Amino acid sequence: MARSSPLAFDIPEFLSYPKDSFSNFLDKFTSLYTYLFTYPKPVVAALNGHAIAGGCMLALACDCRLMVSSKAKIGLNEITFGSSIFAGSAEMLKFLVGAKNTHAVLYEGGMYLADAAANLGLVDQVSSDENLMEDARAVALRMAAKDATAFRSLKGLLRGPVAEEMARRERQSVREFVEIWYSESTWRNLQAITIHS
Repeated sequence: MARSSPLAFDIPEFLSYPKDSFSNFLDKFTSLYTYLFTYPKPVVAALNGHAIAGGCMLALACDCRLMVSSKAKIGLNEITFGSSIFAGSAEMLKFLVGAKNTHAVLYEGGMYLADAAANLGLVDQVSSDENLMEDARAVALRMAAKDATAFRSLKGLLRGPVAEEMARRERQSVREFVEIWYSESTWRNLQAITIHS
C-alpha cells in the first residue's frame, strides 16, 4: 500500500533546479508512476493527507485509492499556477474518470475533498482517519486473494493500451512541461506559491 505525502512534488525545492536536472527528475518521476500503473500486483493508495499535483499522479497510478473524509484534498491544480501536466498523468486520469471529468479536473485545477473526488472517480472509497489503514488493508487483501496470474493478465489487458499511449507521448510532454515551467509568467507564479500542510 502507498501512503500519500503532501510534498511528493515539492515546488519550493525545484525552484533551485537547473533545467537539465529538473528534466532528469521528471523523466524518473514519470517512469515511477508508469511502473506503478503497470505493476502486475495490486497497488492500493491510502491517502491520509493532500494528494495534489505529483501526489495525485502517484495515486492515479494505483489500482485503488482510499481517502480520508477530513480536510485532505486531491487534484491536479497545475493550471492555477500556469503549468501543464504530463501525457502519462493525463492518460491515467482519463482512464479512471473518463474524458468529460478529465477536462473538468484539468481545466478547473480544482482540489477536491474526498466525497467530491469519489463522485468524479478520483478516489474509490472514502474512509475515516481512524479506519483508513484498516479499510485499505482489507481492499489490498481482497485483491491479493485473487488468482495472481489472472489478475496480472487482466491488469495488462486493461492498462497495457493506456501504458503504450503514455510511452508514445511522455518524453515530448515532459519537454513541453519543462519549457512552460521555466517560462517567465509561470516562474513568477511558482515563486509566489506558499505550501500549507
